Amino acid sequence: MEQEVVLEVQNLKTYFYNNGRELRAVDDLSYKVHKGECVAIIGESGSGKTVSALSILRLISYPPGLVMGGKILFEGKDLLEMEDSEYRQIRGSDISMIFQEPSAALNPVDTIGNQIVENILLHTDMTKEQARARAIELLAEVGIPNAEERVKQYPFEFSGGMQQRAMIAMAMSCNPKVLIADEPTTALDVTVQAQVLEQLNKLRQDHNMALIIITHNLGVVARYADSVKIMYGGKIVEAGTVEDVFLRPAHPYTLGLIRAVPRLDLPRSHGLYTIEGEPPDMSKIAPNCCAFHTRCKYADEKCRTCRPQLEAVGEGHLCACWHKDMLEEERKEVLSE
Repeated sequence: MEQEVVLEVQNLKTYFYNNGRELRAVDDLSYKVHKGECVAIIGESGSGKTVSALSILRLISYPPGLVMGGKILFEGKDLLEMEDSEYRQIRGSDISMIFQEPSAALNPVDTIGNQIVENILLHTDMTKEQARARAIELLAEVGIPNAEERVKQYPFEFSGGMQQRAMIAMAMSCNPKVLIADEPTTALDVTVQAQVLEQLNKLRQDHNMALIIITHNLGVVARYADSVKIMYGGKIVEAGTVEDVFLRPAHPYTLGLIRAVPRLDLPRSHGLYTIEGEPPDMSKIAPNCCAFHTRCKYADEKCRTCRPQLEAVGEGHLCACWHKDMLEEERKEVLSE
């Protein structure tokens, strides 16, 4: 039985304006997140992943950014239509976010404990003593040893991995229904990465919480995600289950990302694959073209003059490409390696 939809993004458009230029960071983005589901959003830097998350939290500041259209439905209510005072009760409580750089997100002149307690007091009826006990409990739950003493310490006294765990504890302090993790393992060594991800996954399962992971790491996606959204140029170009996207990729960009994963089982002479070209300048992408056409070997005049829409290529598997049927030989070559 399919879980209920807890968050639905419909035709979201977030633009930035600078020196008379319009930059379409997120352009007509739509997806659903079910209760208890882990959704992975993948794409290169500049594809609009983080901006889409900040739009959900209504943290796009003007100037220069504006949410220009669309809906963000949380349990059926449009977050973009809410008054600021009403939405502040949801942000940090029902919807939380783990930011990409914990060292920048944490207040350097306040203790870890006080920062967690502040969020608890803002969204619950707990007393300060109860909130402090809850903060200690949370730090212990995310794997920080000697939590009773560590709660008194400042961010600079924590390692990078411990800071990230403290951010997770803060985000989980009010038992959110949706947790957004923006590249939660950035700048962490591989051992700590695994520990942080296992902790996030355990919290998701224990609390039946929806988890949105924004990442570049396809290994993370393969291990933890239930569904995958591939973003490019502010849009989703492919979406489906992990099996669909990794075993039956239908978009040239998705196939390129898979080919670019370093392989230890191949000889050094095989080399590293790279996607030719550079991510697009979002202020120069025409709205009526495929954003990937400048880097795609299958591109033709239709790609340059007409934007493809997401179409079904299988049950629950969507792709936005005019030439998805031409990838069969390349797909077989990649998947057989």
